[in-house]
Amino acid sequence: MPIVGGLDIHRKQVTFDYLDTVTGEVRRGQVSPAGRAHLRAWLRHFAGRDDVAFALEGCTGWRYVTEELAAAGIAAHVGEPADTAFARGRKRHAKTGKTDARHLRQLLADGRLPECWIPPAQILECRALLEAYHDLRREHTAWVERIHAVFFHQGAPRLGEGALRTERSLAALQKAAAAHLSAAGQLQVATALDMLAAVEARMDTLRRQLREAARRLTGARVLADRLYGVGPPTALAMTCWLGGAGRFSSSRKAVRFAGLDVTVYSSGGKRSPGHLSRQGPEILRWVAYEAGKTYGRASAPGHDHYAAVKDRQDGKIAALSQARRLIRQACHILAELGDDALTVTLPPPVPAGDHHP
Repeated sequence: MPIVGGLDIHRKQVTFDYLDTVTGEVRRGQVSPAGRAHLRAWLRHFAGRDDVAFALEGCTGWRYVTEELAAAGIAAHVGEPADTAFARGRKRHAKTGKTDARHLRQLLADGRLPECWIPPAQILECRALLEAYHDLRREHTAWVERIHAVFFHQGAPRLGEGALRTERSLAALQKAAAAHLSAAGQLQVATALDMLAAVEARMDTLRRQLREAARRLTGARVLADRLYGVGPPTALAMTCWLGGAGRFSSSRKAVRFAGLDVTVYSSGGKRSPGHLSRQGPEILRWVAYEAGKTYGRASAPGHDHYAAVKDRQDGKIAALSQARRLIRQACHILAELGDDALTVTLPPPVPAGDHHP
């Protein structure tokens, strides 16, 4: 490429550093403030050229930058942040936007950039929906835990596991709050209940959108049909983060990408081995674990393996073992489908009486 450059993304500015390999000229500067409009205006400098490439890290903001680069006809290369930092070596000078942009440019020019896959637009949209749903699930759990904490902190009777699941249990909870909590404690519980109602309403809307998206995405439909315990949202998440031709050379790398592999330390003074790496997409790890827990049912096809691991270790380890199996199986299925797994089609109509919640 005659022009090779690097872009370091920040909320206030985008720092650029690019080299014209024909003339040897290097240009550096900033696009400020950061945003689509200003970046688009700056990219007009390369209008009419098809020999320009820029590298950037896969940090917050990479989506709009790659979209604007593609719209301008410029090749975008996204680097994996941890591997990009490792390629820098031991830090000897202060880390700045200029040095980061230069480092990305040099890695791209040398062919050493640890590149990430850039998903198509429809996959990015599905990922955004899944992230919003996951955020709401965590927020829901947090508000439930706040209610239990208020009752415990003020010495009220312990709430049961299903204290927030039915209208009758909610009425009993409000009655218990009036009888055992102070005025401020009652306000805390009432606020938490209002927030839970709002979160649940938004979750219902997102859940319907996720199911519809899973019905339209080829890979998600195939995974939901072929893998036990994998429902539409889980199949959608697996397709969005594992799909695409040539994504993984082996299913073991897919497990590592999901953060479900076990860490090993060879040096002393660090935590003991046996912990999950917890690197990679948290949503993928969460849905795989939840799907793995379904193998605790006696009717599940892999229940014998689940039960054996549970007897030898515990239920959590058994669910993680099944989660790894599901990731490997999903990786093989999606590899067979290739890029067809990411195509959006109209699914066949669901026969009357076969609708699932």
